Amino acid sequence: MLTKDQNVLQAPQSEMASAHDRAVLQAIFNPNTPFGDIPGLNQEEELIDDDSGFDTELLKQVKELEMRGVSAAEAGDLQAALQLFSQAIQILPQRASAYNNRAQALRLQGDTAGALDDLDRAVALSCSVGRTACQALVQRGLLRRLACQNDEARADFEKAAALGSEFAKQQAIVLNPYAALCNKMLAEVINKLRNPEASRCSS
Repeated sequence: MLTKDQNVLQAPQSEMASAHDRAVLQAIFNPNTPFGDIPGLNQEEELIDDDSGFDTELLKQVKELEMRGVSAAEAGDLQAALQLFSQAIQILPQRASAYNNRAQALRLQGDTAGALDDLDRAVALSCSVGRTACQALVQRGLLRRLACQNDEARADFEKAAALGSEFAKQQAIVLNPYAALCNKMLAEVINKLRNPEASRCSS
């Protein structure tokens, strides 16, 4: 997600065409908030990225560029944000964070394919470990869910859940076909218990 000093960028709702789209975008930018009616708190705040392998001065430059990129995105200047994130990537192409941030700016521009490419890169570079990996997995899972790629989405949510994301854990459960079947059966049983007369009439 686009972040600056651990703050989450709120997505401009005017970019979306429907309440459903706004809800999805809210979930993408705020994976610690409920998706639909599913409650959940995200524990990813406790995660950190290991930046120890990068040159200190270059890392400082990159973080500054990313902060400026987030500020530009918050101001609605997505083109400037993309340029700043791309500059950060050019300086440290092996660092995952800027790819993750650029992915969200691309998504806001409607470039879902480009966003997924950057999220793939962020997940690979992070080795599926740390804060950026957790965020990228959650967001890629949401985009895959939008594309009705439920198996792939569930796999991403399961990996993010293993990193501590409660939101991802709940999404993985929702997408589990066995859990869905059990929930349906349980709902039918509860309905019969609540309406015994209706059950006798239908049998």
